[in-house]
Amino acid sequence: MAFSDTLSSVYYGNSLGEWSYALLIIFGAFVLGKVFYWILGNVVKKLTSRTKTKLDDIIIDMIEEPIMLAIILYGIWYGISTLILPEFLMNWIGKVFHVLVVINIAWLITRLFDSVFQEYIAPIAGKTKSDLDDQILPLIRKSVKIFIWVLAIIIALNNAGYDVGAVLAGLGIGGLALAMAAKDTVSNIFGGFTILADKPFKMKDRIKVNGIDGTVEEIGLRSTKIRTLAGTRVSIPNSVFSENPIENVTVEPSRKIKLDLGLTYDTTPEQMDNAMRILKDVAKKEKGINENYKIAFNSFGDFSLGIMFIYYIKKSSDILKTQNDINLKILREFNKNGLNMAFPTQTIELKK
Repeated sequence: MAFSDTLSSVYYGNSLGEWSYALLIIFGAFVLGKVFYWILGNVVKKLTSRTKTKLDDIIIDMIEEPIMLAIILYGIWYGISTLILPEFLMNWIGKVFHVLVVINIAWLITRLFDSVFQEYIAPIAGKTKSDLDDQILPLIRKSVKIFIWVLAIIIALNNAGYDVGAVLAGLGIGGLALAMAAKDTVSNIFGGFTILADKPFKMKDRIKVNGIDGTVEEIGLRSTKIRTLAGTRVSIPNSVFSENPIENVTVEPSRKIKLDLGLTYDTTPEQMDNAMRILKDVAKKEKGINENYKIAFNSFGDFSLGIMFIYYIKKSSDILKTQNDINLKILREFNKNGLNMAFPTQTIELKK
């Protein structure tokens, strides 16, 4: 009798039995959601894995969490609806429920789109010779997902009873202030479109911009990701590329190397001729450089006689190895022929 009285006790407009029944429904929804999730992951997935197509595997994998969340949300809503609550509170809960349902649907759609895109569309782009699709597809992928979420928010607000038109009008009034606050973002977005239009570089190109030297890994709508020579990953706002000169190292036909050599002032004209002949022989025998090299006795320096040696390393050659080989050959030949390299010296004359 005492237990019956306890269940009949009223708390906030509902008996303890009614509160218990509502909580039991909500708890059952959580259990049912987890059971359904387990069935999809351990039973249905094994069945779909036997089929030839991957589409059913993708669908099952992507709907697991959203369906579990949908069951839990419905259980919470149904449990609460069995209670007698103030009208304003029920209206507020109803609005929240509608918003969460729309968000859950948008989450499901974006998950499905992302997986199908990754499994079917991205590999097609990878097989093409053009790099344009590799740059545009990530932008399309992000744009579609943003569109889905913006549409979902508008629908959610509308279902919750808000006047979407008034909200959009309010956004229009505050558009100028928003544009001023987001001018950097807008500038970066236009910079991204400039990269796609002008094509100063493409994916996997090595570039130098604003003191950063590295390989392009990703061209995004707002920023571009570059892997530097040190191995770090740098995100550069796209506006930087429209405001600064870009050096595309990958597309250079050859690498220009300017070598300034200095011989001591006791070098004779004959030795200078011999030095330039040695440089010509080194240039002719080196297969890693082009034939349009330049050699000249070009300066009388403060402490040396200057020789300028300009050569161009071929695109297919190893730049560092070629420089190393040429420098070693020059050093050996100069030492063999008694040609002395200069270093800073001063001669002081003391008058008595």
